[in-house]
Amino acid sequence: MPKATQLGGALIPINECYIDIPGAKKIILDNLPDISDTKSANYSDEVVIGRASPLKTYSQSDNRSITMQIHFIISKPEDVKTNLENLRAIQSACYPREGENDAPFIPPPVCKIKCGKLLSKEGEVCVILKNYSVKFPTDVAWHADEESDRDAFTPTKFDVDTTWDVVYSSADLPGQQRIFNMGV
Repeated sequence: MPKATQLGGALIPINECYIDIPGAKKIILDNLPDISDTKSANYSDEVVIGRASPLKTYSQSDNRSITMQIHFIISKPEDVKTNLENLRAIQSACYPREGENDAPFIPPPVCKIKCGKLLSKEGEVCVILKNYSVKFPTDVAWHADEESDRDAFTPTKFDVDTTWDVVYSSADLPGQQRIFNMGV
């Protein structure tokens, strides 16, 4: 079984667990995030005279939504800078990008997330960031990167709560059999 830390306590990156944000960076996580995966189907009630209960008619499905609580931990001095860069990359995925050809802006990027084969048998899932929330706790020690930026205060540990909607091209919309066979 692989180890989670190096000699001295530094966390080892998990190469198969990441968030890829185009135009920003690929964040390879060094600890497992808390993940929740949600999808629902909507049914309409169709009343039939003389029937004790209405018939259920499938209407549509809602978005598949993945929430991740990402944990950022300082286990070596360079993590101060890396954690702040990773936080800014996640935040940037919620903002529109600069436009081209006289367009003032274009939508935020379509990102990819992966945590082994947990979210899909194929691995990566295309997602858009719906929201993020970060709170910097004061019940842990704070650090500064002594070499490059003395006032880059960062808590030893902080969490970023994110909500992602899974997106598909119209040719790849999933049905029950595809989800059962491929997990996408």
